[in-house]
This record gives sequence, C-alpha cells and structure tokens, in this order.
Amino acid sequence: MKRREFITLLGGGVAAWPLAASAQQGERMRRIGMLVGLPEGDPEGDKWVQAFLLGMSQLGWRRGTNFQLDLHWVATDFNRSKP
Repeated sequence: MKRREFITLLGGGVAAWPLAASAQQGERMRRIGMLVGLPEGDPEGDKWVQAFLLGMSQLGWRRGTNFQLDLHWVATDFNRSKP
C-alpha cells in the first residue's frame, strides 16, 4: 500500500468515526397522551394519573426517561350559557 492510499484510508476512517458513534441511540422515547375527564386539580383525576404512573413504573417505564406523558384535562366553564 502506498503512503497516499494509506493516508486517504486513515482520513476517511477518522471522518466516518463520529457518524458511526452517534448512530448508536439509546432507548426510544415514547409519547403518551392522556385525556382526563375531570378539571385540572380535581383530587379524583389526580388519583387516576398517579395510579397510571404507578402502574407504568411497575412495568419498568419511567416518565421522562423512556416515555413522555401529555396530560389534557377537561376545561370547565360553568358560567357560559348553552346555545
């Protein structure tokens, strides 16, 4: 192997090395949406969410580590009249 071929081969390997290292990814982050049929801050709704998170942790899921939870609560406006 000639010197120029060796330098080209070595340079190409060094340039590709960071790409190969960054291609190895950790566990995929899942996204879960939860619709809670109660207004935010309701004690019963809070219990449901906590029970869900406890069940997920018992199955090995960790919020912020391997799943993201998007909570959506019912918006209540009791002062608004119905059409």
